[in-house]
Amino acid sequence: MLRTRVLTALVLLALFAPAIFVLPPVAWAALTIAAVAVGVHEWGGLIGRTPRARLGAALAFAILGLGWLAAFGLAPAPLASTILAAAAAIWWVVVAPLRLAGNKIGAGGWPVAFILLLACWNSLLELRFQGGLALFVAMAIVWVADIGAYFVGRAFGRRKLAPSISPGKSWEGAVGGALAVAVLGVLAAQLPGLETTLPGMLVSRLGVPGAGVVLAALAVLSVVGDLHESLLKRTAGVKDSGRLLPGHGGVLDRVDALIPTMPVVILLEALLR
Repeated sequence: MLRTRVLTALVLLALFAPAIFVLPPVAWAALTIAAVAVGVHEWGGLIGRTPRARLGAALAFAILGLGWLAAFGLAPAPLASTILAAAAAIWWVVVAPLRLAGNKIGAGGWPVAFILLLACWNSLLELRFQGGLALFVAMAIVWVADIGAYFVGRAFGRRKLAPSISPGKSWEGAVGGALAVAVLGVLAAQLPGLETTLPGMLVSRLGVPGAGVVLAALAVLSVVGDLHESLLKRTAGVKDSGRLLPGHGGVLDRVDALIPTMPVVILLEALLR
């Protein structure tokens, strides 16, 4: 299982790393529309929709994404993006923790899925428009949080973070992931060429302590996204959101932590500029 997981991760890295830096924005937009449409299909499975309804929703999302591009183009659309990102951020900061605390999914269904996934997709598009490095650094925040939480949790994890939702996660791992993001983010901000990425702007505007706090908060938000998808899967009685990625599950299993963090990154960058 571990071997399959590692091989799949390497294939994904080989495909998406060049895509982040090499693909023109229009090709990146098409690729991410397709990927997020698959996520919509998987989300439908987790909330009990029929295969036909799930396929229809995925196609509807693809049409919605294309319509968004037709309306606003590939360049950033400040007002529309800010409203969409703010709506998603409020949901993740206020509603999602309440759902996790109550240990139940609650209402929402397709409207919630569409808003949250559209906000994530648009954020990925806007970050790519800024440049491959801006997008890569933003996504790396989530990756570092995940890797840090995994290794710290394996080494020191004792107290379960949410045993009824995701038994493998620990408080020690979550704190370790947040600290890893804060420390590495502040260090990365000092590197040449990263001044205009989020860590660089945070250090420039807020200083090292303030930047560390905000970066750690983003890591915490990524855990909320991860736990929310775990709650969706627990409610549906499944282990993975899909079977597309051997050893990993579905697309949602790979991007669950990106869904809440990317819109907040866009908002932060808008405030810092």
